[in-house]
Amino acid sequence: MDLANLNAFIAIAETGGFSTAGERLHLTQPAISKRIAGLEQQLSVRLFDRLGREVSLTEAGRALLPRAYQILSVLDDTRRALNNLTGEVSGRLTLATSHHIGLHRLPPLLREYTRRYPEVALDIQFLDSEVAYDEILHGRAELAVITLAPAPHALVKAVLVWDDPLDFVAAPEHPLVNRGEVSLTDVAAYPAVFPGEHTFTHHIVLRLCEAQGLKPNIAMSTNYMETIKMMVSIGLAWSVLPRTMLDDQVARIILPGIQLTRQLGYIVHTERTLSNAARAFMALLDAQKVLS
Repeated sequence: MDLANLNAFIAIAETGGFSTAGERLHLTQPAISKRIAGLEQQLSVRLFDRLGREVSLTEAGRALLPRAYQILSVLDDTRRALNNLTGEVSGRLTLATSHHIGLHRLPPLLREYTRRYPEVALDIQFLDSEVAYDEILHGRAELAVITLAPAPHALVKAVLVWDDPLDFVAAPEHPLVNRGEVSLTDVAAYPAVFPGEHTFTHHIVLRLCEAQGLKPNIAMSTNYMETIKMMVSIGLAWSVLPRTMLDDQVARIILPGIQLTRQLGYIVHTERTLSNAARAFMALLDAQKVLS
């Protein structure tokens, strides 16, 4: 079975189209179509239904997809295991990380890593933490440094590196700031800007509110902490931000008895052989855990 054809099949299944799959693989649409035609001819089944611009997996396509992931995963795993025998820290490391961690936590580590291991080609992907989980599960990333899920997937090993305290914040002139101590009920009455509803941070704050029978007034949402901070700083709404982001642009809302935190760390697939490059980066992260 041709591996290039399998990669084309997976790309179409994931992106939902031949053109978008071609963009991902840097191929023309005719080239993608040729690969799928070759795979369908080899397997004697149709893998996709094409209705106008809509593309969907056939029953045979749905059956092939998990096996295609497995085939490519086994091949990559074998390649890494053989490369590890040399003991060299080299090759390519695909590292997924959230925008916030990539900007605020990783720069010193990346600087040290590239200094120690110049033979490693770093492929850094900035993704939402939730998306990074899928990249690890599907083998598209070897290591991810993200906000850890409250309940990790059975095939994911999660390692805590940093506790990340969260604070309720608003613009310095906001009524919630000028009143001094307030309750969560007071806060929930004002408009809020929240992280996207699929983010782990969103669920942390929402669970706190629901535990007190409150429903926050979510006026806006975005996945980018820097955007949330800007919206808060101009007085549009209150929000929750990592304490490391606080400065004179925003002010803490004092909520007695309430302490929020999220956990940041790294995840890997439990059934994947890790490259020497990944293990070296994990060692730097583990050293941070000791220091923090």
